Amino acid sequence: MRVIGGTARGRRLAAPRGERVRPTADRVKEALFSILTSLLGNLEGLRVLDIFAGTGNLGIEALSRGCSEAIFIDSHRESAAIIRQNLTQLNLTDRGRVIVKDAASALQCLNENIAPLHIIFLDPPYRQGLAEKVLGLLASAPFVTRETIIVSESDSGEVFPERFGSLQQFDRRVYGDTALTFFQKGTPDDHA
Repeated sequence: MRVIGGTARGRRLAAPRGERVRPTADRVKEALFSILTSLLGNLEGLRVLDIFAGTGNLGIEALSRGCSEAIFIDSHRESAAIIRQNLTQLNLTDRGRVIVKDAASALQCLNENIAPLHIIFLDPPYRQGLAEKVLGLLASAPFVTRETIIVSESDSGEVFPERFGSLQQFDRRVYGDTALTFFQKGTPDDHA
């Protein structure tokens, strides 16, 4: 697993042993960042949240491509240690913050003291209902604005409802056995 674009391009990322963490494949990551760039233009200065961060793969890719800050949430201490290790080896520690809590608890803590975010990555274990739960929480989070893009990675057979409260699905792309589903606040007409 490596960073595929930006200032840290080609640098390898540490990953835990075993199959508990499922890093996003390079071709899916390349497609994801191509879509984000087409939607947002330059990623310079944007703020990112990486939920179920695992190795920090997506948030670190965003930092490498110019995002100013990334917050990583993962409930596993081993994953948090790996994320910190990856941030350190890429000289990104000043732009990354790691929270070791389950997603719901971490989001509750963030609600009171965080500025609006531009991109939120959501890559939970597949088919456990965790994406739906977190999308429901994000729908009412004060740091999610009409400009925030939320991307949920899932198994390609998993299909989400069109809406979660104020969040509206506006795109879905499938890459082999992986799907990327995009959400933003607004009405269906906003994304037509």
